Amino acid sequence: MSSTTRALRRCAAGVMGAVVGLGACQAPDLAHPGDSADRTATPVPLGSTSDTPTATPATTAAATPSRIPARLPELPRGGRTLFPHYRLVGYAGAPGSAALGRLGVGDLDDRVRELEKRAAAFASGRKPQPVLELLTTIVQGSAGRDGKWRSRLSDKVIREHLDAARRHKAILLLGIQPGRATFLDEVKAYEKWLQHPDVGLALDPEWAMKPGQVPMGVFGHTTGREVNEVTAWAGSLVARHQLPEKVVVVHELAPNIIRDEEVIRSRTGVALIKSVDGIGSRAMKEDTWRKLTTTLPKGMRVGFKLFLEEDGKFGPLMTPAEVLALKPTVDYVLFE
Repeated sequence: MSSTTRALRRCAAGVMGAVVGLGACQAPDLAHPGDSADRTATPVPLGSTSDTPTATPATTAAATPSRIPARLPELPRGGRTLFPHYRLVGYAGAPGSAALGRLGVGDLDDRVRELEKRAAAFASGRKPQPVLELLTTIVQGSAGRDGKWRSRLSDKVIREHLDAARRHKAILLLGIQPGRATFLDEVKAYEKWLQHPDVGLALDPEWAMKPGQVPMGVFGHTTGREVNEVTAWAGSLVARHQLPEKVVVVHELAPNIIRDEEVIRSRTGVALIKSVDGIGSRAMKEDTWRKLTTTLPKGMRVGFKLFLEEDGKFGPLMTPAEVLALKPTVDYVLFE
């Protein structure tokens, strides 16, 4: 079995195994389910600065005739569209837990510097764009106060990762494991962060539970309609704030994790990527790749996940050349 979070894989021996308590598997600094913690961490509104001088009456009249339109926000490394100029290369995880992914191991700036070196090997004629895929909504082993079986990271932790992303001109993706909440409700909860030009989304439908379902008891799933709801909302946000393209990743490890995929629509301002997950040898991973990328909705890009520890149990980790030889071309390489 594979999943986006090693912690949950280690805490449950697959959907057929016994469910183990998750107390040791929760990421630190979680807000209460449904809460938005640390409200003082609200980002500065787009286009505003703390040191912009106030015009005096004497200077206002003179300045008015030569007013220059504000420059539209750009991606961290320039421009307003991602492909085919960039290739995204990311680390997934959450702070304080190596089991949740490489992003949570050690010093955050060290991890991003390490990621930048790894990303260079995947450039192959494109400009590498580092990505921090931070698990922000994480499924839990109990229902919680609102019965949604998930908790959210605090604003403080999100702010720390956004600050680190900006120090390295990286993109921050907010990873969503919704439990019994809906993807759209969880996405809307992070609107103040998504208003920024360098923040996007990563949806993990393996952990999207229906009424009566419990995380790790079954594999979850989503539908093309639900993906469309998220991308329509994200596209509207991009238009309202004149943002550059916003990344929306949807993870898939097996057929039927995304159902009715054919109805998925492309959206102006949204770079939609299917990330193919799956642990195994090169042959196993390539077989999963073929099954999940043979037919793709128009405009959908593709990503590929490498598991640094689990894949290694089946043989050598796939090389950059082997990953880049996959067809269709990989636009996002994610390490967990």
